[in-house]
Amino acid sequence: MPKLKTHKGAKRRFHVTGTGKIMRIKGPKSHLRRNKSARVKRLFDSKVPLSPADTTRIKRLIPNGVA
Repeated sequence: MPKLKTHKGAKRRFHVTGTGKIMRIKGPKSHLRRNKSARVKRLFDSKVPLSPADTTRIKRLIPNGVA
C-alpha cells in the first residue's frame, strides 16, 4: 500500500499536541488590526482546540500527526 500523504494546507493551519488534540488559530488575525482593541489582539495570539465535529475530518488530512 502507498504512503498516506499529508494535506499541506491542513499542516500549516493546524497543530497536533502531544496528547493528540488538534489546535487551530483564530480567524481574522491580520486584516484591519489597528482598529481592534488590545484585548482582542491578545486573544488572536493563542491557539484554541478544534471542535469535536471537525476533528475526524482534519485527522484524516493529517494522518501522521504532523506538528
